[in-house]
Amino acid sequence: MNGNRKHYSSLKTILLTILFLSLSLALIGEGKTNQDTELLKKQFQRLGHRLDVLEKVMDDILWYHKVGDIAYVDKVRHFGPPRGNVKNPTAMGAKNPVKFYSYVFIPKNIDINKKYPLLVFPHGGVHSNFSTYYTHIVRELTAQGYVVIAPEYRGSTGYGGGMYRLIDYGGLETEDVYASRQYMLDNYDFLDKNRVGILGWSHGGLITLMNIFDHPKAYQVAYAGVPVSDLIARMGYMTDSYRALYSAPFHIGKTANQNVEEYKRRSPAWNTHKMKDTPLLIYSNTNDDDVNVLEVQHLIKSLKADGKKFDYKIFKDAPGGHSFDRMDTQLAKKTRFTVYSFLAKHLKPPHPFSSVKALVKAGYPGMK
Repeated sequence: MNGNRKHYSSLKTILLTILFLSLSLALIGEGKTNQDTELLKKQFQRLGHRLDVLEKVMDDILWYHKVGDIAYVDKVRHFGPPRGNVKNPTAMGAKNPVKFYSYVFIPKNIDINKKYPLLVFPHGGVHSNFSTYYTHIVRELTAQGYVVIAPEYRGSTGYGGGMYRLIDYGGLETEDVYASRQYMLDNYDFLDKNRVGILGWSHGGLITLMNIFDHPKAYQVAYAGVPVSDLIARMGYMTDSYRALYSAPFHIGKTANQNVEEYKRRSPAWNTHKMKDTPLLIYSNTNDDDVNVLEVQHLIKSLKADGKKFDYKIFKDAPGGHSFDRMDTQLAKKTRFTVYSFLAKHLKPPHPFSSVKALVKAGYPGMK
């Protein structure tokens, strides 16, 4: 599902690297200073953000092409809490809410005189966005009669450097996602406030968990796929460049070594005591090449230790690693069918799938 996106990202990285090295060598040849080199780095960062904006604009057009036959597609702008990391809190507008976009997908066959379930769908990635990578999943959800909102919470890419630097991983971004839920209930009369679910994978799985921990009455069901669960453990096995995304001055500003409590505050595995009775399903994979299964194992142990009721499954070396149940393989489709069955049990969509064949028919036009 994400082949074109990965190709674009790789191409962007190669082009920026070649341009940076070429101009750096030119500066060295002209006897320029380190200050000139730093200025050049900043210019290339700005260029990278502009390329992300271009990618987002192109991907937005693709949404209408890929799901427009079965769903109304919209992109709305609303707001979440004010910024958490403000250099000058007395500056004009410093306490204003953070504005961001969300995608809205509404089944074309709805009857606005009836009530429909809502699914909140936060994307994954440290710095990423909701893209057509999720095309088949959105088709599968809307075909069942779900209305879907996919928030582009603070830190998402494709909206410039300012939005990028607002990242608050495991922090206020989770409140942006909760705000997207409230936006939908406030603006669409055909939604049933008592049938709201949330699902997400990876970073989106972390946001899903933190939402049901912090807002236990807001959701009737949740699915967390391969969720980032323990940032302290994660900082231990990831690379220096990955850790730098968190310790950046505009983000947490400190390493886990310098402020372990802050990383605990943002980790689901260290906050399981806050969970109430929201039905929860968790899937992980032993060969996950992004979120090591040890994070999810810690989450599961913590939930059990706190006496929480939930469902889970750890898949054994499922092909696809981190994205094993988001791919287009037979295993992925069968796995998603079990996820949808779990959601449907609590949200009662008008057209739940009765089989994997029904899922395929909805998600893959032309495939029998």
